[in-house]
Amino acid sequence: MKIVMKAVGAAGLLALAACGGGADDKAAENIEAMTENRADALEEAADNTSGATEDALEDQADNVREMGEDKAEEADDKDDATVENQVANAM
Repeated sequence: MKIVMKAVGAAGLLALAACGGGADDKAAENIEAMTENRADALEEAADNTSGATEDALEDQADNVREMGEDKAEEADDKDDATVENQVANAM
């Protein structure tokens, strides 16, 4: 599952990179990378646990990835690089 999610994340970064070179595009890339790293850390923690805790950490990792994709899209769509700071503050 991790490999699939990383492939999806990488595809998203490539799609964002193809859109242009503005600050909002760089912010979107940074958001994706930041949230992907956080989600990976959560999944690593989940691997070291079991049961309900493991499930909760995996769900949280999925939510972080989804939020990252949404916020990266928001930064790109609104041409607003400040969304990156909002995400960093939320994490």
